Amino acid sequence: MTIDRIGSIDPIQPGKKSGRANQVSETPKTDSISISSEAVEKAELYRAMELAAAAPDVRADKVVELQAKINDPSYINDKVLNATADRIIDVLFG
Repeated sequence: MTIDRIGSIDPIQPGKKSGRANQVSETPKTDSISISSEAVEKAELYRAMELAAAAPDVRADKVVELQAKINDPSYINDKVLNATADRIIDVLFG
């Protein structure tokens, strides 16, 4: 049995170029980020705190309700006046 050589024994053959050197990978370059669930929760908490801080300290619906009660002559009586005076004294003098 005879085995004929197809090419040279030298694995690096002069003059033969691989086509890979001229190929340039043209993958599109994109930026991306990923946000952890902990960061999302903290952002939601921060947003809620900002909304709470921006909310008015005075509740307009309660003010309107109390104004209506005060303007009603039957609301103001000795019982209401005494309770109000007691609360003012408690706040001022502890």
